[in-house]
Amino acid sequence: MLSVIENVNTAVNNFIWGLPAMICIIGIGLYLSIRTGFIQIRKLPYALKHTIGKVFDKKESAEGSLTPFQAVCTALASTVGTGNIAGVAGAIAIGGPGAVFWMWVSALLGMCTKFSEVTLAVHFREKNSRGEWVGGPMYYIKNGLSRRWYWLAILFSVLGILTVFGTGNATQVNTITAAIDSALLNYHLMSADFQPTFHLILGIVIAVIVALILLGGLKRIGRVSEKLVPFMAILYIVLSLGVVFLNIQHLPAVLASIFRGAFQPSAVTGGVVGSMFVSMKRGVSRGIFSNEAGLGTGSIAHATADVAHPVQQGLFGIFEVFADTIVICTLTALVILCSQIDFQYGAAAGAELTIAGFTSTYGSWVSIFTAVALCCFAFSTTIGWGLYGSRCIEFLLGPKSTRPFLVVYSLVSILGATVDLGLLWSIADTFNGMMVIPNLIAVFLLSGTVFRLTKEYFSKKQ
Repeated sequence: MLSVIENVNTAVNNFIWGLPAMICIIGIGLYLSIRTGFIQIRKLPYALKHTIGKVFDKKESAEGSLTPFQAVCTALASTVGTGNIAGVAGAIAIGGPGAVFWMWVSALLGMCTKFSEVTLAVHFREKNSRGEWVGGPMYYIKNGLSRRWYWLAILFSVLGILTVFGTGNATQVNTITAAIDSALLNYHLMSADFQPTFHLILGIVIAVIVALILLGGLKRIGRVSEKLVPFMAILYIVLSLGVVFLNIQHLPAVLASIFRGAFQPSAVTGGVVGSMFVSMKRGVSRGIFSNEAGLGTGSIAHATADVAHPVQQGLFGIFEVFADTIVICTLTALVILCSQIDFQYGAAAGAELTIAGFTSTYGSWVSIFTAVALCCFAFSTTIGWGLYGSRCIEFLLGPKSTRPFLVVYSLVSILGATVDLGLLWSIADTFNGMMVIPNLIAVFLLSGTVFRLTKEYFSKKQ
């Protein structure tokens, strides 16, 4: 039975992240970019000025909403996760250094896709019975399209609920457990016999903390995210830049291998990765898996922002993809490639490859800091996806369903800490990709609204 599930999942996964899906994702991203005049490039300085500057804005948000910066931190909490560390490592191992180039391409187009998703989410959001702003793909389908498209909103919500337990919780907590195990065993602070008991204790502790944050409501989620996300991002960026600086002599060759490997992967990998399509597929799919542009999930958090105009928050969507993929994913790639660690192209790899890049440069002591960074990344993703799942089930069953859902969601952390997930990683990846279909259909059908709102916003600014 397990082998049948695995075969079916592999077939669906290959289609979701295969050529038809990539053409759809890249095609819609390119269409939106052309129609907006490549706003993600033209307005990037403007977006960075009006987003990074909000870090120091201490203005309180209105009741039932978050500040724009809290909203983007909550969205980043879910996107800046293990995909930035394990996902990039896997893309390079299977697709070669050229996968990084295609990751950049997907991010460039993904900035405009995320901008469109966020703009639509804020424009078509509504207030729930608790007075909180709720929005996202299910709401811009419901309020922006005709009644005959309502099934798309239901489909997205169902897929969202199925996805959060794997992608957002169990796999993330499993990563936390592995990271802490690695650090404790490395310093002989824990015996192998005590591991199962330690995992259970850790799972219970994480479940309690997750429950306390999520059940505390929107405001508490925002406050935790705006403190945790900048801390973990700065820690990781500083450590990564240190690796690049200490191996600066390898940087020119690494950059050359990225551009050359994008079109001639065999020339860089020694023939192991011989197909440009393999390199492209890995780079694009891992980029999307990391920044979630096209999935629509991030727009659920952005919809809670206290902003005067939808495009104002849409600019935070551009910043989100830029920070996640262009900055953090690129640094992960440079850590692996500049450190010159030995690994086998064509073989699956994960976070251990990135950690090896750090330890080969700094020494084994840095495993403590990489464990902290991994834990922060994974925990923040658990919080962010908890919000997404609660919004999806609220859309289907009403506000009274959210608290029971969040209790169950929190308890899944114990499962993630104590059970060998195996196939769940791949199934979670498949469900994650399936959310692209209803979302991109809606974004394409509502693209006229995005263009109108964008023109309206910048006309007023001028």
